[in-house]
Amino acid sequence: MAMGAITGQCLCGAVTVTVNDPPGWVGICHCDMCKRWSGAVFAVFPSRDFAFSGPVVEHASSPASFRAFCGTCGSHLYMRDTDREERDLMPGLFQETQDWPVASEIYTDRALCWVQPAGDHKRATEAEYEENNPSPIGQPT
Repeated sequence: MAMGAITGQCLCGAVTVTVNDPPGWVGICHCDMCKRWSGAVFAVFPSRDFAFSGPVVEHASSPASFRAFCGTCGSHLYMRDTDREERDLMPGLFQETQDWPVASEIYTDRALCWVQPAGDHKRATEAEYEENNPSPIGQPT
């Protein structure tokens, strides 16, 4: 179901992002790196379907991925791996995401005790996820 375009912004409004035909769902990752960076929530968008304006700064968070933030206020914007086109955007940038369901949850055995999303969505422990998606760098401690 095509949703059209949605536009979001960082905390201060210096960065805006427009996404064409967003997926309409969010995913949750409980790995140590995602917890430290975002608290565990993301939404995946093909990179050809979005555009940013404003002071976007990228940080090499590992040999295989980058994290981006607003150069003015520091709001988290996205994560991207060097070997794939998608970017994991912060759903809080967009008003529309308040109604999006959780579609998948990974590293469930590493979840913070207070993060227990309800609903019938795909779930995988660290071992289950890594079996089909081996990490090129492993998980930080």
